[in-house]
Amino acid sequence: MTATIADRIYLELSERIVTGQLPAGEKLRQDHIAREFETSHVPVREALLRLEAHGLAYSQPRRGTRVTALDPDEIREVIEMRVALEVLALTHAFARLSDTDTKAADAARIACDEATDMASWERLNRQFHRTILSPCGMPRLLAAIDDLHIASARHLFANWKHQWRPRADKDHAAIVQAMLRRDAAAGCEILRRHLRRVR
Repeated sequence: MTATIADRIYLELSERIVTGQLPAGEKLRQDHIAREFETSHVPVREALLRLEAHGLAYSQPRRGTRVTALDPDEIREVIEMRVALEVLALTHAFARLSDTDTKAADAARIACDEATDMASWERLNRQFHRTILSPCGMPRLLAAIDDLHIASARHLFANWKHQWRPRADKDHAAIVQAMLRRDAAAGCEILRRHLRRVR
């Protein structure tokens, strides 16, 4: 599927919000964004609506759209939801795993381990989780998980940006090994433990 200009604006602005380049309360001015992306206001409005739908922005009548504030209490709820939904998705993924899926998971694990900065690592970490869960074939579930990943990423950048170091993720490696063995119980337990560590 070809990315539209609205997709490109949404992805760029969401990355800036997640990484803290656009801080809470920052006004997202349609005219400035349209100029930056050399487009009309229509795709900008579509991108801003998507940011609102994903909890990254809010709009007020006659006051425009701003970046939402980060709620420190939100992370506990986000982690519990990720545990419930990602374990559910992985359970269904194991039932449909192919050799292609396990190869893709291992490639995503290696790419994540080789990241040299936090922004790349966070994007590749999200990609790893998406890759191991995608075989479940449940698009609504995966979309809900994607939203939770965005919320998690904002908290990671806000709290861990200065402590991040490149490293090989042993949990990711263990999940891939469980996938190769088709050991759903082990894979789900490792994922559950892995997600709870974020707290």
